[in-house]
Amino acid sequence: MKLRLSLLLCLSVLAVLAFTGFPTASAQTTYIAREHYTKHEYQVAMRDGVKLFTSVYVPKDTSQKYPMIMQRTPYSVAPYGAETFRPLLGPSSLFAKEGFIFVYQDVRGRNMSEGEFAWMRPYKPKKASATDADEATDTWDTIEWLLKNIPNNNGRVGMSGISYPGHYAAQALIDPHPALKAVSPQAPMADNWLGDDMHHNGALFLTHAFNFIVNFGRPRTGPGLAQFSRFDHGTADGYKFFLEMGALPNAQKYMKNENKLWNEWMEHGDYDEYWATQNVPQHLKKVTPAVMTVGGWFDAEDVQGPLWIYREIEKNNPKAWNVLVEGPWCHGCWSRRDGSALGGVKFGSNTSAFYQENIEFPFFLHFLKDKGEMKLPEAYVFESGSNVWKTYESWPPKNVAEKSIYLHVNGKLSFDPPKAVSGYDEYVSDPAKPVPHLNRITPDMTYEYMTDDQRFSASRTDVLVYQTDVLAEDVTIAGEILSDLYASTSGTDSDFVVKLIDVFPTRSQQEPMDGYQMLVRGEPMRAKYRNSWAKPEPLKPNAVTHIPFKMPDVNHTFKKGHRIMIHIQSSWFPLVDRNPQKFLNIYKAKDEDFQKATQRIYRSGKFATRLKVAVLK
Repeated sequence: MKLRLSLLLCLSVLAVLAFTGFPTASAQTTYIAREHYTKHEYQVAMRDGVKLFTSVYVPKDTSQKYPMIMQRTPYSVAPYGAETFRPLLGPSSLFAKEGFIFVYQDVRGRNMSEGEFAWMRPYKPKKASATDADEATDTWDTIEWLLKNIPNNNGRVGMSGISYPGHYAAQALIDPHPALKAVSPQAPMADNWLGDDMHHNGALFLTHAFNFIVNFGRPRTGPGLAQFSRFDHGTADGYKFFLEMGALPNAQKYMKNENKLWNEWMEHGDYDEYWATQNVPQHLKKVTPAVMTVGGWFDAEDVQGPLWIYREIEKNNPKAWNVLVEGPWCHGCWSRRDGSALGGVKFGSNTSAFYQENIEFPFFLHFLKDKGEMKLPEAYVFESGSNVWKTYESWPPKNVAEKSIYLHVNGKLSFDPPKAVSGYDEYVSDPAKPVPHLNRITPDMTYEYMTDDQRFSASRTDVLVYQTDVLAEDVTIAGEILSDLYASTSGTDSDFVVKLIDVFPTRSQQEPMDGYQMLVRGEPMRAKYRNSWAKPEPLKPNAVTHIPFKMPDVNHTFKKGHRIMIHIQSSWFPLVDRNPQKFLNIYKAKDEDFQKATQRIYRSGKFATRLKVAVLK
């Protein structure tokens, strides 16, 4: 029976690692953990009496004191049992060799911890009583307990985590314990309605939201290992599955009205108090630990979170030691892939090893053990296109010129503003035949979509395509992008998806990258939120409407001989849920609400649609 239980636990761990994309390990790292560490398990009581399951791995060598590195997670600290070890201790294999005390904790309401789980549990600036708890107090209480109960600790604590654990690391910065000296939120969620994971500018990221929450949000009766398996769509064709599912309320066929989190999301379509209170950056105003926020330029889940968290710390904590690291990575891929490629795009080196050895490990070594010099710049960022690491004294860099890339007649794109008195391009958006976000069959939101070849999309009649002449010199865009649209629709609401694309030259017709249209950044905007995220407004049919919206930062060089391309479309399916193109609560829509709409994108001197970008001088 024990053997069968251990096997089930191991399988559960592998399922969690595969689903969340967190670090994998080698036989050597597992050997180091077993040979040099002792594992203990505790139920640590929080201020309100709720006990959180905590695994602690301490070095067998007791001749010195060690700092602690902690990770808090909703995905399980498995394997459970004092004799079963995690395959990897710490953010990378470098940490177990060096010697730290490693702490892993199931957050409240998940797996073996007591209490009730809340999605991105909001911070409570004003506590109702001394026992009122949130994620910041849970972190504080855990650190306090560890300092008093774990022998041979040196009084310093670090925190790290990727994705949801990265979110908890960011939460720890809101009201940090004095012993918390170094924190690295990695791919952290900052706001799940405005730009991370589940929503972007009011548009639901359907594939990711559905596939994640259909299992994650299962009801639980008490502490116990959560079953975390992939949802069976009954087909490999996600486009077909979600199209046949129809309007969002039909998802209850699979949720069975038992998924508390999905039900919550469907009750909060606008940016109301439910979402606004979950925003983490607004509370980052008394940050005392050293912070290294890490993100991936091509993170399909949380490309925005690291940028927002870094910026808010920088703005509100001028004395804080605060750096940003951005690599050419997918979600958490700096910990489990070599970072040399994503999809068809090559980056020319093992960027993950470079990061682990030269950035991450020295950061924790310096602030937790006083070892080594801290020479990290304000921003350590990879520049895709040219495929080089860059260092800057600020992010975005100061040595930039603000420029605009304008739409012109005949699909032209230029840094010169249009001179035409009038002009627009038109297409028909049909929700029954939405533009696919991939050129392959899969039920998932793939990591690779962020750099995918867009030629399959460019040939559709419901996608507008604009491109520059062949570039005579390199053009590097570094920083945030503002999409400044002038558009109209025959409906009363619409989505507008803007994609910035690097077009590779065609030379031999035999090289795999010949003519490749690399997606550099793509982002949707639900037009009813153009004036307010909280109070949507209908569009007046066929009236020219100004629809500006921000797109996440990029750091990309369009090489000499390449072209810059822009796509504009009104669906991106099933990545983004379909807009009925009627002004209504889409989360309550019926199948019959969906209608075709004629869309126009304007490109005149008066209504000049453009992308505002920062070009490196």
